[in-house]
Amino acid sequence: MPDTTGASYAAAGVDIEAGDRAVELMKEWVKKTRRPEVLGGLGGFAGLFDASALKNYDRPLLASATDGVGTKVDIARQLGVYDTIGHDLVAMVMDDIVVCGAEPLFMTDYICVGKVHPERVAAIVKGIAEGCVLAGCALVGGETAEHPGLLGEDDFDVAGAGTGVVEADRLLGPDRIREGDAVVAMAASGLHSNGYSLVRHVLLNEAGMALNTHVDDLGRTLGEELLEPTKIYSLDCLALMRTTDVHAFSHVTGGGLAANLARVIPDGLHASVDRSTWTPGAVFDLVGRTGKVERLELEKTLNMGVGMIAVVPQESADVALTTLADRGVDAWVAGEITERGDHATGATMTGDYAR
Repeated sequence: MPDTTGASYAAAGVDIEAGDRAVELMKEWVKKTRRPEVLGGLGGFAGLFDASALKNYDRPLLASATDGVGTKVDIARQLGVYDTIGHDLVAMVMDDIVVCGAEPLFMTDYICVGKVHPERVAAIVKGIAEGCVLAGCALVGGETAEHPGLLGEDDFDVAGAGTGVVEADRLLGPDRIREGDAVVAMAASGLHSNGYSLVRHVLLNEAGMALNTHVDDLGRTLGEELLEPTKIYSLDCLALMRTTDVHAFSHVTGGGLAANLARVIPDGLHASVDRSTWTPGAVFDLVGRTGKVERLELEKTLNMGVGMIAVVPQESADVALTTLADRGVDAWVAGEITERGDHATGATMTGDYAR
């Protein structure tokens, strides 16, 4: 007899029940990010945030950003480790927001999977929630989408959007920067979450290295190094604003240190960064040496050991370094602001890295 069973969503590859279970599993982690301004809980169509808290501002400016974590998700997939990639997502979004001096308020996420494995999705959200706690923001909602036929059963991607607030007269940016300001570098935790297409191509595809290979120079396996979570600087930057007169921040992501720093340097001025003030981590040398990648290409693609920059008055540099040290952030004066002169760009790298 012919099959008279009608088509169904489940037969097409979408498991609604698994999605519901994933939501139940993630609720306890989302609760940990709750701020007093958050209303309701998971399950609604929209997350609610009580904006009456902004009445304390004279002229509140809302800052927003959205981002993902790029192909670093493939390292998590291969290793079967899903509870750290959320740190990367929060860092990429909220550390962009804090650059203008804004306090992170809340975030939403989007998780796309080939097949919903409830425990796996909950682990991803756990990482996002932990990241939100480190950034001082609430996770007010999100979406988990199942895309059978477009993604493999173990494939996934994550993205997020965040909102922060800054008082208008405390907005940071190029107009505050002055000649003679110090460029304070904050150490990265590793590769962070950009440039992984190059890293994967060089180390995994071309060199054929296995993620479970122990690399002596790294002091751990290659997979552990590549999955090191991105440092979240949001609360450190806000603390710096409370103790000293910060003129600008620059989040070092895609494009590298010089290109991202140039984004906050005004016309007529130039940022000179001295490579000899720090030694990039071993993973940067590993990528460069293994792939015979030229230094300029590495610097355009990877952070080279610096994840965030603060531009402060020269006389405030010591206070800035002390504040960051007290918070466990490795930081140093890496350069200064000068007149533009013959420089074609807003920021350049000089000297050779310390060894």
